[in-house]
Amino acid sequence: MKFEEKLEQYAELAVKVGVNIQKGQYLLINTSTDALEFTRMVVKKAYEAGAGRVHVNLTDPYFTRAFYEFGNDEEFSKYPNWIVAQRDELIERKGALLWIDADDPDLLAGIPVGRISAQQKAAGEALVNYRKAVMNDDIAWSIIAVPSKKWAAKVFPHLPEDEQLDALWDAIFKTVRIGEGNAVEKWRKHVNDLEARAKQLNDKKYAKLHYKAPGTDLTIELPDKHIWASGSSKTPEGVTFIANMPTEEVFTLPYKYGVNGYVTNTKPLVYQGNVIDQFTLTFAKGRIVKAEAKVGNDLLQELIEVDEGSKYLGEVALVPHESPISTSGILYYNTLFDENASNHLAIGEAYPTCFEGGRDLEQTQLESLGINTSITHEDFMIGSGEMDIDGILPDGTVEPIFRNGNWTF
Repeated sequence: MKFEEKLEQYAELAVKVGVNIQKGQYLLINTSTDALEFTRMVVKKAYEAGAGRVHVNLTDPYFTRAFYEFGNDEEFSKYPNWIVAQRDELIERKGALLWIDADDPDLLAGIPVGRISAQQKAAGEALVNYRKAVMNDDIAWSIIAVPSKKWAAKVFPHLPEDEQLDALWDAIFKTVRIGEGNAVEKWRKHVNDLEARAKQLNDKKYAKLHYKAPGTDLTIELPDKHIWASGSSKTPEGVTFIANMPTEEVFTLPYKYGVNGYVTNTKPLVYQGNVIDQFTLTFAKGRIVKAEAKVGNDLLQELIEVDEGSKYLGEVALVPHESPISTSGILYYNTLFDENASNHLAIGEAYPTCFEGGRDLEQTQLESLGINTSITHEDFMIGSGEMDIDGILPDGTVEPIFRNGNWTF
């Protein structure tokens, strides 16, 4: 299959499977100038699929870096009202949101941590309505990625410069099942497989999970009414969409106060244009009581101080070590890909859709049930070929779920 044909399939996949655009629906695309050519293709595909209006928010890495490097200090604790209004209108119109990511993992390297954390907190507080809509699946949304030169250089530093971009394109195409046959049909089968795995876990109704690996000994309690979900989500109107492409995970939420022990990351966390790596988090009664990183420690400390909820977990996700992204041996320095190569957890907001009836509950009700709320949600990778996970049933029976990083059933 030629490169242009693969691009066409990728654009079609984003529109028809990712956000699953509906007739007359409003589509908002957030992307950067590094993805401009591909975004044009997506816009065309969206209109061909029946979108009512497609609007593109276009940023540029230079503009972003310039703001953080030269902007006035007081601006970092503010967030533009027009962006909030745009997201609110999207929700009111039951529109769809597509992120096309091409970010440089080191975009904000060297920027004062205080500026990054202040802007992150300002954005989280301003976009609370939008975050609720996304976490509740009230709108269809999806994140995909395309290569940029700087990102490709980070992933493939050993290759000649003129080969790096093509290598990253090829790798991304493989992760989203493009190359042979009909990608849309392949995705539908893949989603069915993930949903079957989620059903197995839901039938078990484990009370706790116990993780053991080098640098990790962690027990996570699960709420009685927890739900394991796959990468396929559904809006209140019944429209299915895929939030992350690629996706290899099944996930649920933890009981906020039931996490104890310690866990060490196995892949770097790229957070706000900086790398955090070689870190260990220690939990007691759900709360992070100690956090240490050899790389990016200052930013890690800021991350867990965004608000009270950022000191607790909001997501538990299972991904076999033999997943396609993991077996490729490629470290993407991009959470969208790296989280689908590894078991992972998330600091911050929990998905209410992973709790029976949670979609209809207010924040105070969620908190009263031990479901974490926060203005942040950051995944970090903990899985490896040395990780064992046991499921503990309500009666205390212990069953193996993962051995040596892979499913036992």
